[in-house]
Amino acid sequence: MTASTRADIPRASRVVVKVGSSSISGDGAHRIDTIVEALSRAHAGGVEVVLVSSGAIATALPLLDLGGRPNDLATQQAAAAVGQNVLMWRYQTSLDRFGLLAGQVLLTAGDLENATPRSNARRAMERLLGLGILPIVNENDTVATHEIRFGDNDRLAALVAQLIGADALVLLSDIACLYTAPPNEPGARPITDVAWGDDLSDFEFGAGVVNGVGTGGAATKVSAAKLASTAGVGVLVTSADLVADALAGESVGTWFAPNPDAVTLSTGPIGAVAATVD
Repeated sequence: MTASTRADIPRASRVVVKVGSSSISGDGAHRIDTIVEALSRAHAGGVEVVLVSSGAIATALPLLDLGGRPNDLATQQAAAAVGQNVLMWRYQTSLDRFGLLAGQVLLTAGDLENATPRSNARRAMERLLGLGILPIVNENDTVATHEIRFGDNDRLAALVAQLIGADALVLLSDIACLYTAPPNEPGARPITDVAWGDDLSDFEFGAGVVNGVGTGGAATKVSAAKLASTAGVGVLVTSADLVADALAGESVGTWFAPNPDAVTLSTGPIGAVAATVD
């Protein structure tokens, strides 16, 4: 069932959860266990879960002693190759506690723009879910170029949610909810619910990343939420520390209500939906 409200998430058939680099790398690496525990509980309750996880490059940085996130494409690609391996090992080690198996799915923007690779990706994830395996999706940074990138994994998560016909999308952030302005500014107010069609143009969503290991921000989450909700997928934006509450349907985060007139079809032309919310 499509989640019309955040309270519907525990009863959803299929949910996509996205977590960013800053939440699971460096000092935040301990959150992998927290996220895995929440996903495993949802899985045990009959929900099919797909995890979209950033963090490959950020995970590799302390291992490669690069002194910071590299700017050149070749070093980014090399770091992604190392970090993706370690990241998947960390996820699988955590999943072992619950007897679950992860399956790695690496995608490029071109994969979701072209019919044949898009169909292959959909079929692979459907089969993984059918086998009771947790698909863990990331951008294939080792082969992606600056010209053909998703730009951030919030957008990738929205496209994956549309691809597999998810009932809800949970975007995990560093803050509990979105605000009408950067939360450290005077007068900034928390946003709890965004009805379908609400005008957000008066709100100021920052695009920067303060920790330097990720590529997203509040603005990318709003953009991704609009993309997914346009396709009929309800979206919750909240903190990675509140992932268990989010999947339990508690009153946390910022909820973007889905387009009531949309029918979420995994066979739909992804690019057409993306064009409507740019």
